[in-house]
Amino acid sequence: MNPQQPAPTCYRHPDRPTGLACTRCGRPSCPECLTPAAVGQHCVECVQQGRQDVRPVRNQAGSVQSKRPEPYVTWSLIAVNVLVFAITAFQARSVMDNQRSDLFVDWMLVPALVGHGQWVRVIGSAFLHYGPIHLLANMFALYVLGPYCEIALGRARYLSVYAVSLLGGSAAVTVLSDPLTASAGASGAIFGLFGAVAVVMLRTRQNLTQIMVLLVINLIITFSVPGISVWAHLGGLLAGTVAAGGILYLPRWLRASTPALAMRIGWIAVAAVGLIAVIVTVVGAPTLY
Repeated sequence: MNPQQPAPTCYRHPDRPTGLACTRCGRPSCPECLTPAAVGQHCVECVQQGRQDVRPVRNQAGSVQSKRPEPYVTWSLIAVNVLVFAITAFQARSVMDNQRSDLFVDWMLVPALVGHGQWVRVIGSAFLHYGPIHLLANMFALYVLGPYCEIALGRARYLSVYAVSLLGGSAAVTVLSDPLTASAGASGAIFGLFGAVAVVMLRTRQNLTQIMVLLVINLIITFSVPGISVWAHLGGLLAGTVAAGGILYLPRWLRASTPALAMRIGWIAVAAVGLIAVIVTVVGAPTLY
């Protein structure tokens, strides 16, 4: 006569006999360690594994979709621009003539000074604005374009496109403008967002009429209003368009087999655009003796 077999115990609680088991892996489990599933019940480890196996939902532009996306990067960029303007206005003791502040003098983009090694001007100038109207115009454009682009590309890729657009605009000004001309403003980066939004809409097969009309209007203003840095706008537009195209189209052309590979290809494309902008700035910056 065979001795009676002992009842199985929970794999997580060896002191608890149980007649239940996970329907996925078959491990004996007590009621506390089981979770009802569509078919049967799953143990703690199988539930965790199932969550890890769920693929994130991505939009047509390739970014992970969250339930309630918030454009935090755009709000942060606006906040930084406003903060820098407030500092310059405080230093100058004037909201309208804030360009007289020490920070403005140290950061405004003067190609000849960049050529003499003052590289902070390449980035710092993109956060300066000549008076409140200039600031409001650029921040409104960022408020309109930024959230759409941020949600479509994802926060990190959106910020990278903004950054390379900034560098592209500064590179064009440094190389192609008068060496002693001073310029400032976020418009180079914002024109890059114009190009990026157009690429996103083209990739997702949306109607481009509205964004193209806005872009043409802004280009007309760029060429017709005196004092606007044409090269900053064109350089930023080119850099942002190429960077966004690299993110959204290059992986398709190279037939990337997985989302992870497509993401890496996109990052390489953005980095290449930024590197080219930096090289152009370093090599082409004028020097006056």
